[in-house]
Amino acid sequence: MSEIIAGIRVPDSAIARAATQLVRDTEDDLLYNHSRRVFLWGALTGERRGLKYDPELLYLGAMFHDMGLTEKYSSPDLRFEVDGANTARKFMKSYGVPERDIEDVWTAIALHTTPGIPEHMRPTIALVTAGVEMDVLGIAYHHFTHEQRDHVCVHHPREPNFKENIIDHFANGTIKKALTTFGNVKADVLALKDMNYVRQNFCSIILGSAWPN
Repeated sequence: MSEIIAGIRVPDSAIARAATQLVRDTEDDLLYNHSRRVFLWGALTGERRGLKYDPELLYLGAMFHDMGLTEKYSSPDLRFEVDGANTARKFMKSYGVPERDIEDVWTAIALHTTPGIPEHMRPTIALVTAGVEMDVLGIAYHHFTHEQRDHVCVHHPREPNFKENIIDHFANGTIKKALTTFGNVKADVLALKDMNYVRQNFCSIILGSAWPN
């Protein structure tokens, strides 16, 4: 039987169960519980906004969104979001998921740390980011009831030091490929966590390019 948490039914199809097991076997408790909460916040947001979304696609996007932070699925030179998106794509292809659905999940994961864009896209894409923003940044925190927040966190607890630990996870997943932080929020992470990090400057790149003027 599928779980119902805060009024949201957690997908229990074969692909959803396989995704859960893969993520459970790959990620630590912090990232696993975070990913499950992202699905629940995203689904609750979709219900509140009256959006017609596919719970299974939202679940896959939420569960795979941080897989690129793990050693097993991290590439040497791609943004961790793209690594997670590529992992989800390969997994979904193995289950014969239609290409349009794969692309929605891929895009949802790839853009989940790029604010201001996903919210204008299709529901899977918008709601993965909404779930991430709620869980990491507390955006729209007061749009959820106290009961909803408690019920989600009873099933998938936030560690007492979750805020610091999620930043550490971001840092550990990007510190060996610092160039992938250019123009995105992980630049702030490495500026905090890596004393040797030098932030790239967009204007300096423009002014120092090979163009004569």
